[in-house]
This record gives sequence, C-alpha cells and structure tokens, in this order.
Amino acid sequence: MATFLSRLGRLAFRRRGIVVLLWVALLAIAGAGAATAPPAAATSFSIPGTEAQKAFDLLDQRFPGANADGATARVVFDAPKGEKITDPANKAEVEDAVTALKSGSDQVSRVIDPFSGKAVSKDGETAYISVNYKVSSMELSDDTRDALEKTGEQARDSGMTVEIGGDALSTIPTTGAGEVIGVVVAAVVLVVTFGSLVAAGLPLLTALIGVGIGVSTITALASVMDLGSTTSILAMMIGLAVGIDYALFVVSRYRAELHEGRAREEAAGRAVGTAGSAVVFAGLTVIIALVGLAVVNIPMLTKMGVAAAGTVAIAVLVALTLIPALLGFAGSRIVGRKARKQAREADAQGAQGAQGAQATGAGKKAGPSAAREPAGTRWARFVQRRPVAVLLAGVVGLGVIALPATSLELGLPDDGSKPTNTTQRKAYDLLSDGFGPGFNGPLMTAMDAKGSDDPKAAVDHTVRELSRLDGIAGVSKPQFNKAGDTAMVTVVPDSHPSSTQTQDLVHDIRETGAELNPKTGVDVLVTGSTAMNIDVSQKLNDALLPYLALVVGLAFLLLMVVFRSVLVPLKAALGFLLSVVAALGAVVAVFQWGWLGGLFGVEQTGPVMSMMPIFMVGVVFGLAMDYEVFLVTRMREAYAHGESAREAVVTGFRHGARVVTAAAVIMIAVFSGFIGSSDSMVKMIGFGLAVAVFFDAFVVRMALVPAVLNLLDRRAWWLPRWLARVLPTVDVEGEKLRDEPGAAALPDQGGASGRSAEAEPATRR
Repeated sequence: MATFLSRLGRLAFRRRGIVVLLWVALLAIAGAGAATAPPAAATSFSIPGTEAQKAFDLLDQRFPGANADGATARVVFDAPKGEKITDPANKAEVEDAVTALKSGSDQVSRVIDPFSGKAVSKDGETAYISVNYKVSSMELSDDTRDALEKTGEQARDSGMTVEIGGDALSTIPTTGAGEVIGVVVAAVVLVVTFGSLVAAGLPLLTALIGVGIGVSTITALASVMDLGSTTSILAMMIGLAVGIDYALFVVSRYRAELHEGRAREEAAGRAVGTAGSAVVFAGLTVIIALVGLAVVNIPMLTKMGVAAAGTVAIAVLVALTLIPALLGFAGSRIVGRKARKQAREADAQGAQGAQGAQATGAGKKAGPSAAREPAGTRWARFVQRRPVAVLLAGVVGLGVIALPATSLELGLPDDGSKPTNTTQRKAYDLLSDGFGPGFNGPLMTAMDAKGSDDPKAAVDHTVRELSRLDGIAGVSKPQFNKAGDTAMVTVVPDSHPSSTQTQDLVHDIRETGAELNPKTGVDVLVTGSTAMNIDVSQKLNDALLPYLALVVGLAFLLLMVVFRSVLVPLKAALGFLLSVVAALGAVVAVFQWGWLGGLFGVEQTGPVMSMMPIFMVGVVFGLAMDYEVFLVTRMREAYAHGESAREAVVTGFRHGARVVTAAAVIMIAVFSGFIGSSDSMVKMIGFGLAVAVFFDAFVVRMALVPAVLNLLDRRAWWLPRWLARVLPTVDVEGEKLRDEPGAAALPDQGGASGRSAEAEPATRR
C-alpha cells in the first residue's frame, strides 16, 4: 500500500494543476446541485418493528386522512391574575383564535375548541387549543407557521399570556458562531504547530473544500433520500475534524521528509506513502463505525451515519491527492521564515569550502546535543520510568469520571428541554401547571377490535380496565373509525413525558392489553411521541452490544493488519471503552444532573438523548482509532526499522506527540463549537464528542498507551506465525519505499531548501 500511495502522491505533486482543478470542479458541481435542488421533504422517523410504529401504520390504514403522524400545535392561554379563562372577554378571544387557526392555512386538518373539547383547567385559569395538521412539521409551509404565530401574537393583545407548543414550530437547528470559533482555534493551533501560515492554512483550506463537497452533496440529495437537517450538521462536525487532522498528519510528515534532505516531490510521495497509509486505515475505522449504525435499523440514524461516512471518505481522498498537489504550489513557504533563513545560511556556509564545511558539520553536531529534548520525548521517558503509576492514575481517574454513567437515564428531547425563553418551553410549563405534567406527552392508544364479535363493547371494557392502572391522570372516550372496528383512545399520564413513571405506564398498558386480548379480541397498541421515544430507547439499548461487537470486531481485525500484532489492537479497544464510558459519565453529570450546566448552556436537565450511547460508541471509536493509528504506526515503523521495543515508543512520541496533541486540540475545538447550538441534541453531541476526544487523546493514547507498551516490551508486537501467514502485508511503515529509485536523501531541486526547523528530527536505524 505504501508504494501505491507514494506513487499517487508523486503523481498528484507533478500534476498539481490538474488535481486542484478537478477538486475545484467537484466543489462547484456539488455547490450547484445544492443550490438548485428542491427543498428537503419531510424527515421520515419510522422505527420498523416497534409497537409505536405498528400503531401509526394501523391508524393511517383505519383512519384515512386522520394524519396520526402529522404535526401538532397547542396554543396555551393563561388568564391574567384574578381572572378566569371562562370570563366573557377572555372566552371571546379564545374563540376568535380558534376561528383564525381554522382559516389560517389549508394544511390544518382539525382545530379543537377548548370549551367543547374539555381543555380548560380545573381552576379555570388555563386552556389550550389543539391544532392538527395534514403534514409533518418539516413539511409545514412558512405561511402556515406564520399564521400560527400571528394568531398567538394577536391573542396576547388581550392581556392574556399566550404561548405555543408542539412540533409545528420545529425549525432547522442553528449552531451560532460556535463552529466559527472552533475553526479559528484550529487555525491558531496549526500556526503554533507549524510556524508557517502556509502550512497552517493548507489543512484548513482542504478540510473546508472536503466539507463543502460533502455537505453540498447531502443538501443536493436531501429531498431524494429524505435526509434531515441534523444529517448535514453531523457531517460538517465530523468532516471538519477529520479533514483537518488527516491533512495535518500528511503535511507534518512532508516537512519531516524535507528535513531529511529529500527533494520536494520525493518528500510528498513518502509523506503520502507513510502518513497517507495511516490516514487510509484511520479513515476506514471511522467509516466502519459510522456505517455500522445501520445495525440499529433506525432509518434516520442509518442515513446520518452513511452521510457522515461519505464526508470522511472525501477527507481521506483530499489528504491523499489535494494535499500533495497544494504542497507542490507551496514551495519553500511550507516551512517557516526562520527555518528558511537557517537553511540559506547553512547552504552559504557549505559553499565556503571543505574547511568551512567541517566547521559547519561540527556546529551541527553540537546543536542536537545541546538542544533540549522535545516535550513528547521527555513525557515518553517519564512514562517509561513509572509505567505502573501512570497506568493506575489514568484508569482510576477515568473510572471516577465514569461513575455517573451508572445513573444513566435515556429519552428523547421534548419541549421541556428547550431554553426557558422559548415559547415552546413556556407553553410546556403552563400546561404542566394547569393540567399536570402528563398533558405534555399524552399516549395515543390504538385499539384494533376487528377480531371481536362486539367491537364497541370490547373496546369499552378494555378502556375501563386500563383506567384502573396507576399513573393515569385521565382517559378519553374512544373515537371509532367509520367501520367501527378500530378506536383511538388518549391516555394522559400523571408524570412528565420523559420520566421513568411514564415509561412504566406504557409497559403496563401494553401488558394489560395483552392479558385482556384473549377475552376481548382487542389488540392494544400504544403510540404517540412519548411511546415512540420509549421504543426508540429500547431499540437502541438492544442494539448496543451487537453494534459494539460488529464495530470493535472489524476494527480489531483492521488494526491487527496494520500493526501486525494481537495485543496492540486489544489494548486500543479496551482503552476506547474506558474513554467512552468516562465521556458518558461526563454527559450524565452535565445534562442529567446539571453539574456545570450553566457553563454549557444547559437550562433544563433531563434524560440523556437515547441515541447518545450508541452514537458515541460509533463516532468516538472511529476518532479514537485515528490517534491510535497515527501514534502507534510511528512506533511500529521504528520497531520494524531495528529499534528496541521500548526505544520505539520514545521515537513514536518524538515524531507524533506534538502533531497528535495539535490534532486533538483541533478536534476538541471543532466539536466544542457545536455546544452553542440551539438544538439540545446537537449541543449534547458536541459536548460528548469533545470530552470523549479529550479523554481518549490525552489520557488513553498519551498516557495509558505508552505505559502499557512499556510494560509489554517486545510482547506488544507478538503475532502467531500462522496468523502472520494469513494476514495480508500492507507495509504501513513504508519499508518498501527504501528500495524505490530516489529513496536516498536528495537535495531539493525546486529552489527551496528541503531542510526545515522541525522540532523533532527524524531518526531511523
């Protein structure tokens, strides 16, 4: 592989004009497609195999035109202090609002008057209008939303408090300026790392090009493939992070090859052949983790994973082709001004003759011995002296942070998790105060009595039995379809939608319905947003272990091929599990318990998003393996070239610690930028990924990895002979590149010195 990638890198370097034009053309085509594509249609949130989905399908079939899964809104009215909602003036305002809502849009299917629909609180101070729409929230037109909001504004003129809840006002989440700040931080880190604006700008430029192509393609296909807005945000989040990191590693290796005195084209080929090989395998681990989300069998999650994986694949291709092409244009500016000046002075001294050359050589020899060792080398030697202490400190520290994960509660966000200044949250609170928390998440119960001799009597008997269950605040009268064989019954819990009590009630209704079925012939199916959330959480929990086995198993095999070792991939997987559990503990502490919630903009604590554990496993595993591959391949390369196992660890840190640290800081900055999102799901994902990368990069990879490798010594690279014969040899270390023509160190032919002032000179044996 190294040979092929090296030739690809040299080809891109030589044909740099064509390569750059091709990528610019791809960006233009994707951008044109996104600009001309029709807007995305409704985002389908079907959950195949769940009872909630079966109930939705049944209601659509038996109640045609009822739009069971259409958008809903609740316009909540609260009378001024000392007044009742039933006072003539207030009642007239509410009825005017009902009339305005009915005529406000042709997308409205039903508007229920609170006075005839018994939607007035017992104290007479609060009432709500229920509005049902023919289409889902993402299909609602701007005119329909405007009519809904205008009705609320006009009603407020009467002096009443009027707020609007429900998913009808759901909009595409915004991320604010946070992601821009993340990119700025990345730019600063790159400048500090490279000491050159050109070298720092290349990773940013190429990452933006890759993300631009990926996100534009997603936007262009959104309508055809039913992709939600969160899909493009996730693709941008991951694409920026890995795009910058992959380019960073290739550029860094290129500068190291120049420092050894190679010509620029040869340096580009070797950078792509070695660091590019690591990029390929790191990208494959991320792609496996993201595409593997398909095993959960939730279409929305599958689409998000595949779309993000496509962006990662683009980032890999950019690093292998566009980066070496741009390196060809960069010339000597790829290194800092100070390094170029030193190189010119060295060349001038070398031209003074043999005596001057000898003096210069002596000076060069004195430099490294007098220079202080790089921080990565000093840290590696520190861990080498105290591997057990470092290992225990890292494991115990992450274990303590992971403790809150034992109290993990899962759910999906509702209006109760929105910021307190939004009308949705205010409506949620008004309903909770006036009617009880369960009114914010009523359960829709579909009763299929087609197999019963007397459907009406069977349904009435079932409703009476269900009414006796604990945790129910109220049960509506059955609404039958035209055929009279199916009924809809609304059950209002006495607990808020995301509570464990409501979850227990859903299970009790289903169990009671199953027990009554042999006598009544009625199939009881519970659905609605609350029941759907519960089913999603259960489905995700059930899929977590199979998903872990699939992703970790495939990545273990992949890393075994890369490192030619059994213990190194095993250590990598165990370290990942430790970091991801610690990250979940941090998420629970902040978003569920509220610790430091104000610092991260968490205005309402509650259950952790049900997708979070499996999503973090998928994304974080792929990203964690990035650092494992980039750091340990340099160790493997040093070991394969003759260094001892313990010294190879130091060499790997000398070459890779600074770059891996910069990559981790960049990725943390990019993910942290999404914490400012208005969408609670995006906020939680950004925080979870940022802390997971922090734990994995700085604790697991930078501390636990060298500690374990030093304890294992040569055993770390053990591979059974029979397995060595079976596994393919991919030559990530670039051993075959030594045999290629031009492998010897050559002077730079491009007019720019090949020597740079890299802090870590490359040494091989």
